[in-house]
Amino acid sequence: MARICILGGSGFVGRHVVEKLVERGDFVVVPSRRRERAKHLITLPTVDVVQADVHDPAALARLVAGCDAVVNLVGILHGRRGEPYGPEFRRAHVELPAKAIAACLAAGVPRLVHVSALKAAPDAPSEYLRSKADGEGAVVAARGELGTTIFRPSVVFGPEDRFLNRFAELQRLVPVVFLGSPDAKFQPVYVGDVARAIVASLENPDAAGRAYDLAGPTVYTLRELVEYAGQLAGHPRLIIGLGPRLSYLQAWAMEFSPVELLSRDNYHSMKVDSVSGEPLPFGIHATPLDAVAPVYLQGFYPRSRYSVFRYYAGRKAREV
Repeated sequence: MARICILGGSGFVGRHVVEKLVERGDFVVVPSRRRERAKHLITLPTVDVVQADVHDPAALARLVAGCDAVVNLVGILHGRRGEPYGPEFRRAHVELPAKAIAACLAAGVPRLVHVSALKAAPDAPSEYLRSKADGEGAVVAARGELGTTIFRPSVVFGPEDRFLNRFAELQRLVPVVFLGSPDAKFQPVYVGDVARAIVASLENPDAAGRAYDLAGPTVYTLRELVEYAGQLAGHPRLIIGLGPRLSYLQAWAMEFSPVELLSRDNYHSMKVDSVSGEPLPFGIHATPLDAVAPVYLQGFYPRSRYSVFRYYAGRKAREV
């Protein structure tokens, strides 16, 4: 039984990683600033949800002590503007990885898995991607002292996602969708595949010192994804794509919304196609969007609830 600390373990991707580690028989430590936010994990048999601030170096040192690996899943999409990025992006994407590295080295933890973002780069057009790149840089710099693995996913989809679900809900509420950046390209990757890759990297010594792109089998434009979400939810709407200028103005206006929907930095991120030609690592077969999305966007109805089972049954038959 390994002991693994998951930073960001109570989030969307984190809950799937934690569940797979529990299935494997590992003991999992999940820190959360508010323990009730991780109540969905508390009942799992080998999970210890600890109320703690992972940004506090002393608390982080206590959390990773005695662990065999640390997985950092912490990421944010919105923050105040700055150059080269704002304070929230710096804190979550740059300072926290550095603190995690320092804690691992001090405690003798041999492995660190870090989740970045596809197309992160120091010269990327968005603060999000630039800060993710600097976080990656810290992890790469630690390779001589620590076994590190980096994952760079495209947009991640799954039952609890805030991507397709949000587009489906939007089309329940409005008669027409005015869509910014309609031609932005994504290669959505299933959250279960992301979790499998992370867990597999912990089992594979060759994964240390490596970085992997995580992308699904199909490239979609944003317009195609919004249309698909509306069709599955039963509320297809007219979608009017906006040009670059109007897309930017829409993103700016949405920054004043009480709900974080879109920002100018998101607009800049979408200038870079979130796609990759690399297959998923460790022999994982990428799950298609249409094998999973109908289950949670349509509901568990007779036709939709078996789509995942049909896909995996067919794939196993092909492999045999």
